[in-house]
Amino acid sequence: MNPVTRRIQVLPEHLATKIAAGEVIQRPESVAKELIENALDAGATTLIVVLREGGRTLIQIADDGMGMDEQDATASFLRHATSKIASYEDLQAIRTYGFRGEALASIAAVAKVVMTTKRAEDDTAVEVRIEGGGRPQVSRTARDRGTTVAVHNLFYNVPARRRFLKSPNTEFRHVYDVVLRAAISHPQLALEFHNDDEAVFQLGAVTLDQRLIDAFGERQFEGMLHVEETTENLRAHGYVSKPSFGQRSRSNQFLFLNGRPIVNRNINHAIYTSYEHLLSGGTFPFFLLFLEADPARVDVNVHPSKMEVKFEDEQAVYRVVSGMVRKALAGSGSVPSLTTFPGEAGLGLKFSPRQHAWPQDQSVVDIRTGEILPLFAPGEQPVRTPGSTPPAAGDTRPTFPHEGVRTEPESSSLLWQLHNRYILSQIKSGVMIVDQHVAHERILYERALDRMGRQEQNSQQLLFPNTQTLQAGDYALLEELHPEFERLGFDIRLFGRGALVVDGVPPDVRPGSESRIIEEILQLYKEYRKETPTEVRDNIAKSFACKSAIKSGDSLNEQEMRSLIDQLFATRMPYACPHGRPIVLRIPLEELDRRFGRR
Repeated sequence: MNPVTRRIQVLPEHLATKIAAGEVIQRPESVAKELIENALDAGATTLIVVLREGGRTLIQIADDGMGMDEQDATASFLRHATSKIASYEDLQAIRTYGFRGEALASIAAVAKVVMTTKRAEDDTAVEVRIEGGGRPQVSRTARDRGTTVAVHNLFYNVPARRRFLKSPNTEFRHVYDVVLRAAISHPQLALEFHNDDEAVFQLGAVTLDQRLIDAFGERQFEGMLHVEETTENLRAHGYVSKPSFGQRSRSNQFLFLNGRPIVNRNINHAIYTSYEHLLSGGTFPFFLLFLEADPARVDVNVHPSKMEVKFEDEQAVYRVVSGMVRKALAGSGSVPSLTTFPGEAGLGLKFSPRQHAWPQDQSVVDIRTGEILPLFAPGEQPVRTPGSTPPAAGDTRPTFPHEGVRTEPESSSLLWQLHNRYILSQIKSGVMIVDQHVAHERILYERALDRMGRQEQNSQQLLFPNTQTLQAGDYALLEELHPEFERLGFDIRLFGRGALVVDGVPPDVRPGSESRIIEEILQLYKEYRKETPTEVRDNIAKSFACKSAIKSGDSLNEQEMRSLIDQLFATRMPYACPHGRPIVLRIPLEELDRRFGRR
């Protein structure tokens, strides 16, 4: 009688070990990360990292930590062997970088490993050799206190996995990122990094600021803003880039929790939205944030890489980070300054959204007090026309450009309209220039978002309802967006077959534009939706603001110009329109003097 073949079988130990190793060790980067974390947990103050062929043939990490005796050194290669947790309670409040007890066992299962380690009180060091998860070979040797782990020929016994490794340069870059994060999060650590006998960097123990200068250069450091916020359950501090230092990739974005490098989409989103259109399209902020929280309030045991974490209160962390970054950006003097750039001598003033230099050391003026120009040089106040009064706090009612009584500008007015496009104002440090269209666009954009966030409808009823017909595609889109249009202030009746009647519009819609405003908003919305399909309200608000704002070429009197500026600086972000274009430029008096040969 033939034996029954069972479908469920227990895998051999050597195969199970290789599978488990594949979850923890994916490439040389994974090895470097695990070994560096072990060194930091061992109290290392000096770290030496050596690679050959990007880690394919050698990854060696040497430290001056506490070291181990023979028994601990051999036990460290056993699966689930760890010195960092002993109970379930320890797992609930992880205070070390490594803790799973899988790193060395996983590495040894897919490589040839030599560990040399010594405690301060021992006479000789212990050397442990292990290949492919086999039995360890132990001997004695000499070295100072600390541990060196050399990993040779990664995945030598898993050919399929080894074939998936990239070129030495690519693997080197991944390891470089790991070493760089260790250098940033531990500036007190002296660190050497060598690749194929070439020194990548040699860093001494320094302050965080000096470490950032060493890592990124003085120019990048000068483009950073310090941020810090402390609450009952969280401390956040670090640096974010000024808007003019936006970068083309997300590579220079560093987030640490209790010293551990992590990734968290919630926090990233909090930072991105804080810039709120200050960055031009396709650019990203540099940020380096350290979060310190009670380990019992976070879960770092989410993924084998230990990079993903969960916070007990994600929304609280979001609010802290967002508020902290917004405050730093608002206090940074985010008004671009028109200056001369290398190679432009004799070419006149030239500028673009990517060429603005952002002034430093400027104070914040409360935008609710009625002062027109916040964020200029300390002590500098806007110059008002005699007799003019600021709007009441919270008064954002539009006073332009509706048809009505227009008064002539006062002869002493210090506001001018240039080519019916820009508003010029004298300030103590020079001249401020405001683009009237994008300024009004910012005002209407924020007002539209606020209106859609409320439940009550705020519509201005038309004396004569407007009947119109849309193409089938636009009509279907309007049906989809109809609830949001109603929140925005449109009173629309849909009759099918493209027919609709508009009974009311938002108060910001200019008289005479009712017949085309809906169609224009829908057309622009379709363009924005291609870039950000999930941001429905934001796209509607941007479309509405763009099509409802005063235009370049509209003539404004002094009262309308002043009202525009007052309302602009009552917005949350008065320096960039919803598309990232600058609203305000400042020409320093020193620049004008230099151009006219006064200095």
